[in-house]
Amino acid sequence: MTTTRIQGRRTGSPLLIAAVLVSGLMAGVWFAYATSVMGALGRADDRTFISVMQDINEVIQNPAFFLALFGALVLPAVAAWRVRGDRPLLRWVLAGLLLYVGVFVVTSGASVPLNDQLAAAGDPAKIASPGAVREDFEDPWVLWNLVRCLLNVAAVVCLSRALAIAGRRAA
Repeated sequence: MTTTRIQGRRTGSPLLIAAVLVSGLMAGVWFAYATSVMGALGRADDRTFISVMQDINEVIQNPAFFLALFGALVLPAVAAWRVRGDRPLLRWVLAGLLLYVGVFVVTSGASVPLNDQLAAAGDPAKIASPGAVREDFEDPWVLWNLVRCLLNVAAVVCLSRALAIAGRRAA
């Protein structure tokens, strides 16, 4: 991607647009879980809850999801490097990047281990105590998902602010 130059400055606008897009997509994933998926699953019996979450955790591991998940980490990092000489712009890009690093840490350090723990429980029909498996998973997962949702929304706000600054300079 090329970078727009305004009075000798690199704005990184194409990278910022892409960073906002993928970061917004990821915030939408976490938001959808927080506002609908987990609420609907909360109404299900224990075995259904476990079965559906195991299926979701398997199906979500696909190229489109991983492209957005890692793109929301890589694109702001590249944008930060491209605008490194422009401190006001760089601050907003770095803020967005650091907030998304938080999302990534929560995902890899809390959500994925909980997902792995749920997968290791095995076939929901054969689990001796599905209520205990669900209890160990559901509340911590919902909490950490809310944390990453809020961090991701804040990252989108910061990256959008950077994009607005770049856009004003281009105008």
